[in-house]
Amino acid sequence: MKYQHFRSQIFLAFVVLASIVVTAAGQRTSSPKTSKDAKMSKSSAVLWEPTNIGRENLFYGPGGRDMQPDLSRITFIKEKKGGHSTKYEIRDGSGVKWVAKIGIESQPETAAVRLLSAIGYKTEISYLVPRLTIPGKGTFSNVRLEARPEGVKRGNAWSWGKSPFEGTREMDGLKIMMAFITNWDTKNSNNEILTVNGQRQYIISDLGSSFGKTGKVSWPLFWRFGRSRNKPTDYASGKFVTGVKGNRPQIHFNGVNRGPIRDVKLSGSRWLAGLLDQLSDNQIRDAFRAANYSQSEINLLTRGVRKRINELHQVTDNRRIGGVR
Repeated sequence: MKYQHFRSQIFLAFVVLASIVVTAAGQRTSSPKTSKDAKMSKSSAVLWEPTNIGRENLFYGPGGRDMQPDLSRITFIKEKKGGHSTKYEIRDGSGVKWVAKIGIESQPETAAVRLLSAIGYKTEISYLVPRLTIPGKGTFSNVRLEARPEGVKRGNAWSWGKSPFEGTREMDGLKIMMAFITNWDTKNSNNEILTVNGQRQYIISDLGSSFGKTGKVSWPLFWRFGRSRNKPTDYASGKFVTGVKGNRPQIHFNGVNRGPIRDVKLSGSRWLAGLLDQLSDNQIRDAFRAANYSQSEINLLTRGVRKRINELHQVTDNRRIGGVR
């Protein structure tokens, strides 16, 4: 019996060690072309810019009403490889190119883009189409269309913990937002630099693993167990901020790059809470309405967002947690 117990301990230690090696290797391979990011000048690099939050339209999002796709005619261009979801590059009736994402990630990504953009973060421009026929490919429900406008250069990836914005409240706020929306798939390869009118915009190009829950434990590889995406009930009942230790909020986040993302200061969470608190419940509902959630899901997700905003306030200024306003 003692020998069997010893063998079990050895096997468990081997599994944990193998997990650490696999995770480290995955993180190294998911960071292409990022070695120069931290050395680049901040003069034209932008992560966040102030917005008039109370006036932001979260139904239409960062592209507004004018940039909506023209669905009168859809032309298939090619299939895009890689990632969890099926993606097709298409052209709309006005000749604008879009990347159509098919599957479970379309709804949460659409809503996440709207929340981030409304408080000032640079994002993709996207819309959700409840039903879309792509010639030669089929008819699909809840298709996210992400713009590929002319004149926008898509550049290198940037890495968590190595951007020009490390240590700023804006970067701390973005890291906290990943836990806020439960986007656990925060690989460096999901981050991108867009050049728009000479401005280098640091964005997160894939937010589809949001509005569910992150893994249950922090152990390498094992954090994957229990995670979910696009599960409003999981989101509404999930953990977010568990307390304060020194000058740092204790953020519940078990996902990719969890070390850099949980390494944030209390000042960043206080700043972010002030931004999020300017969103009305109607605006929050509009973000989920734009993603074609049902009315019951919209109400559930809106309560979940408000609950998390109040949790941020609770750890930063001892504000009493309240309900939906």
